[in-house]
Amino acid sequence: MASSARRSSSIGKRIIATGAVVAAGSVLLTACGSSKINGNSGAAPNASQTVNAAGPDAALVAMVPADLKAKGTLTVATDSTYAPDEFKDAGGKVVGMDVDMGNAILAKLGLKADWQSAGFDSILGGITAKKYDLSLSSFTDTQAREKQVDLVHYFTAGEAVAVLTGNPDKIGTTAADLCGFKVAVQSGTTEADEIKNTINPACTKAGKKTVPNNGDQFEAQTDATTALTSKRDQAMMADSPVIDYAVKQSNGAIQKLGDNYNVAPYGIVVPKGSALGPAIQGAIKDLIKDGTYGQILNKWGVDSGALTADQITLNGATS
Repeated sequence: MASSARRSSSIGKRIIATGAVVAAGSVLLTACGSSKINGNSGAAPNASQTVNAAGPDAALVAMVPADLKAKGTLTVATDSTYAPDEFKDAGGKVVGMDVDMGNAILAKLGLKADWQSAGFDSILGGITAKKYDLSLSSFTDTQAREKQVDLVHYFTAGEAVAVLTGNPDKIGTTAADLCGFKVAVQSGTTEADEIKNTINPACTKAGKKTVPNNGDQFEAQTDATTALTSKRDQAMMADSPVIDYAVKQSNGAIQKLGDNYNVAPYGIVVPKGSALGPAIQGAIKDLIKDGTYGQILNKWGVDSGALTADQITLNGATS
């Protein structure tokens, strides 16, 4: 993530969300009395759009494990600091692309969701300990994670880097150019792993200074974004949808540096070997066919990460 990457224990990525809003050069911190930035402080372009998913599919309902079918409402874990994928609105409700997607998937299976906010680092352990039934939280599928849980592909994203607008520190356009700079990341993410396992070893080999402390790590992505906008750090690494969203919400305070890289699919996390995995796989394909899938991605402005029905695979990590 396993660590996450979004979050992963191996080099790759998780897309991490932030709802940062910068006004007059300062960050507006409004999240429910905490230091986190309120996800609703900058709504996604089409956040008010309503998506009406189709009801249960009898064939898919029949695939749901009996104990979950009897339960009816499944506990779904998500790290709600990762806009636009998952974050809290002004009323404290968990919203986002993953939330809409999860609700639509479970509706196809005749189920409902009880969304539970959780630290990204704790989610995989919570799945294996049966604390949660599943998770949608921008988990990049990796072979390391597949040893612990099953992942159903539903979206694709890359990693990206953001800097202050104008790039005052003259940082190069690739992750390899981060040597010696202070870089904000969410802990437990692929980006945090990448700094430790790839970037810093390469910096040392090249005789350059490393990224201090293997990155300035924060439990919440929103806090990592604040570290950049407040000039505590010089750059930020996160999943590409999160970087894109943060840039849009920053009122021109930050910019994306270079192109997306390490593009890979996100996976919905379910217990290893559970029949829930194939049921979810079938539900996503149905949502693609009936148009609901595309409506959800369009609502949150992330349609560039869409997959086709034949790309909705189970445990298809290549690294």
